[in-house]
Parts: sequence; C-alpha cells; structure tokens
Amino acid sequence: MQEQVQEVLNKLRPFLLRDGGDVELIDVDDEGIVLLRLMGACGNCPSSTITLKAGIERALMAEVPGVKEIEQVF
Repeated sequence: MQEQVQEVLNKLRPFLLRDGGDVELIDVDDEGIVLLRLMGACGNCPSSTITLKAGIERALMAEVPGVKEIEQVF
C-alpha cells in the first residue's frame, strides 16, 4: 500500500510545488492510517488542513484501497 500511496502523492506533488510546498510520506500503518508531513509553504499555511483533508486525503482514499485516514505529522 505504501508504494500506491507514494504514486498518488507523486501525481499531486506538482500542484503543491507550484505553491511553494511539498509533501513527505512518513508511514502507512496496518489500519490504513497515512502519516504525512507538509513541507515548505504548505507546512505553515493556514489552509494546510484543507489541502490535507479535501485534497490529498480525498485523492488517496479514491485511488488506494485500504486508506482510511490521513494524519499530519509536524
């Protein structure tokens, strides 16, 4: 599952880079919880929660079976 998550993140990465940010995959646990770190401009952006939940989480849940939730690591 970790490889599938990374593939989806690679598809989303150009949109984050365009705004001066990036995302790092920290871990995917056995329960389908994905741990991510937003970096660059995304790391301290007031809209980072929206980016994480409405953008990244939605894409991962749609494309990777077994992903249940995303949590941000600081």
